[in-house]
Amino acid sequence: MKRPARRIRRGACLVALLLFTAVCCAAPVGNAISAYVALQASAQGDGGTAQGGSAADIPTRMLAAYQKAASQAGTQVPACRGMRWPVLAAIAKVESHHARGHAITASGDIRPRIYGVLLNGSGAGGNTIVFPDTDGGRWDGTATGERAVGPFQFLPSTWAGVGEDANGDKVADPHNADDAALGAAIYLCGNGRDLSKRAQLKAAIYQYNHSSEYVATVLGWIDQYTAAANGPGLGNVSGRVRTVIEAALFQQGVPYSWGGGTAQGPSYGICCSPSGKSGGNIKGFDCSGLALYAYAQVGIRLPRTAAQQAGTGRRIPASLGTGALRPGDLVFYAYVPGRDSTIYHVGIYLGSGQMINAARPGTVVRQDPVSAMSGYAGGARLL
Repeated sequence: MKRPARRIRRGACLVALLLFTAVCCAAPVGNAISAYVALQASAQGDGGTAQGGSAADIPTRMLAAYQKAASQAGTQVPACRGMRWPVLAAIAKVESHHARGHAITASGDIRPRIYGVLLNGSGAGGNTIVFPDTDGGRWDGTATGERAVGPFQFLPSTWAGVGEDANGDKVADPHNADDAALGAAIYLCGNGRDLSKRAQLKAAIYQYNHSSEYVATVLGWIDQYTAAANGPGLGNVSGRVRTVIEAALFQQGVPYSWGGGTAQGPSYGICCSPSGKSGGNIKGFDCSGLALYAYAQVGIRLPRTAAQQAGTGRRIPASLGTGALRPGDLVFYAYVPGRDSTIYHVGIYLGSGQMINAARPGTVVRQDPVSAMSGYAGGARLL
C-alpha cells in the first residue's frame, strides 16, 4: 500500500551592432509537516527571476521545468487531462517558494538541496507522526527517519512510486527541477484525473496535502499564474504552441533591453540602439530576444536577430495579410517590406490580431495589435 503523500512537491533584436544595418525596434497538515513552514524565511534571490504580471516570483529555469512537465504528463499518464504548468507552479510556490535562495543549474539540479524537518514525532510545528526511514538517507540525507525533499517536497517513500527521469540523465532525482515537476504531475494526475474540472483539481491538491487551507492557497496561486499567462486566442491552442505563447506572455511587464534576452530568460543588454539607448544596465528582452526565449522552451533554437529569424520555419508572405497568421507564428516588420534583409522587428502572434511584443526602449513586454509596428513583412511558422 502506497503511503499517502503529503508533500508529495544573452545581443538584440538588432541585426548587427552597426547602425547602418537593419535593427529591431528603432521606432500544513496531512501526514507530514509542511516544508513550507520551515522554508518561508529562506534567503532572497533566485539567480534569474521571470518578472511580469502577478506572477513575478518564478525563476525562469523553474518555469521551464513546470512547462515541460505539464507537456509530458499525458505521456506518463495517458488518461490524465487538464494538466497545466500553473498547477505545478502553485504547488511549488507553497512548498518551496520555487526553490528561492537555491542555485538551479542548466540541467535542473537544485543546490543546496531542500530538506524538510525530520519527521520524528517531536511535536514541533505539528510534527506528531514518526516516519521510519525508507531510503537509507539517499534523498533526505539521513537514515534516522524520513523528511520531505526537493522543491515539491516529496517523501522518499512517495518518490519511489512516482519519480521519473525528465532531464535525460538516467536518474530520477527529487532534487532536480525537471524530475520533481514531472513526479508532481504524475502524482496529481493519479490514475487519470481531469484537472480542468475544479472538483477533480481540488481532490488532487487535497491528496497532495490533506488540508482545506492548503487547497485554497494552492488554488489561489493557480488562478494568479493562469491570469499572468492569459492572452487572446488561446482557447483552442495546445501543445508546444501553447507553451511558446505562455512563456512569452509570462514575461509581460519585463523591461525592454536593447540586446537583452537569452534562451534562459531576461538578461542585461548592450549599447546602443539607433536612438542611443543602452540596455547594458537593464535586465530584460528586446524583440528577437523574447522570441528566442519563448521558442527555446520547446527546444527550438532560433538565431539571435529578427532578420535571421525570418529565415526559419515556413515563411508566410505579407501578401496574404495578417489573417493568414496563426497563434505562435513569428510576425515580422521591415523598413522595405518584401526585402527580408531590412527586417527590423519581430513579435509573436497571439491570435485575434494581437501579438506579444517587446517594442522599443522605454517600454515593457506587452500585448499590442499587429498594426502597432509599421512595415508588416509577413510571418514564419515554426510549429
